[in-house]
Amino acid sequence: MAHSIAIFFTLDGAQPPPVVQAWIDARSLTMVVVRSPDDLMARTLRGRPRLVIFDALGPAGQATAMAAGVFESCTRLKRDSYTGIVPAVALTTADEAVIGRAFDAGADEVVPTGMPDGEARRRLDVLLRRSDRDTYVHPSTRLPGTDQIEADITRRISAGETVAVCYADLDHFKEFNDRYSYYDGDRVIRILAKILHDVVKGCCGEEGFVGHIGGDDFIFIVPATAVADTCGEVISIFDALVPYQYSEQDRRAGYFFGKDRRGQLHRVPLMTVSIGVVTNERRQFTQASQMSELATEMKSYAKTLTGSVYTVDRRQDAVSEHPLVVTRDDVAAIGEDR
Repeated sequence: MAHSIAIFFTLDGAQPPPVVQAWIDARSLTMVVVRSPDDLMARTLRGRPRLVIFDALGPAGQATAMAAGVFESCTRLKRDSYTGIVPAVALTTADEAVIGRAFDAGADEVVPTGMPDGEARRRLDVLLRRSDRDTYVHPSTRLPGTDQIEADITRRISAGETVAVCYADLDHFKEFNDRYSYYDGDRVIRILAKILHDVVKGCCGEEGFVGHIGGDDFIFIVPATAVADTCGEVISIFDALVPYQYSEQDRRAGYFFGKDRRGQLHRVPLMTVSIGVVTNERRQFTQASQMSELATEMKSYAKTLTGSVYTVDRRQDAVSEHPLVVTRDDVAAIGEDR
């Protein structure tokens, strides 16, 4: 797999220093030596390696003219939006000017000659941790992505927790984007992310988790006993705030006219939020994908209903029952009971 590869980029055929080679071996990474800038780009574009190590030392550990070519290749790697997320570390001399050139070229970390082995290993470890943190979150909401969502569900299943996986999705979001702009659409996504984060953390504290799949799709994970309070609060706050994302004319009307795929005008209501919920109260799950797939099914069912709703799957493993449907009126009643 590409993620298990460490690329060592050198223009003169040198080998990694012993401390770097030992670190690569300890992490069970496969080292691939690359000597051509074009080959470097081709390999990183085909599949994202774990990191790229740029050798700017020269055969005798001294800075040479070839360092300029190494730094130029680093800049090229970092300039591309796809390959730019690959962690880049430069091996340099201890000269401050050379170290500065490495950082100016886009290197994420520098390991100069003379650095103690322990510090070099720690810098490489921190580099990967920092890279993982940056790539595991969605850039617009800073919420964890799909890898972290799956890991959290897996952890809770393994720990035997009674948990609810909730899939939240916006209704009529595409039409809103078409009428207004992607900038306005991004603002709505950030608003929903903020609502989910604040409500889940407010209701569940550290037991709650919120992740961003992408676009207007979110997953939040809470104890099964917190479903009603959490989902009810999310819906209540979202329905109170979303009208103010529209123009006054659209907000007063409660809809606007938009074109469907056939180009015909139809009324588009204001955005609502649909939440599909699955718990392991009545079912046994061994994999995160099982809960995610069922949450997706419940979310799809919720989107067939009118208004902001959450639907909870109440079926048992060996028994086929209708899922529980909670409507906007039910949410209001829940709020009154509290």
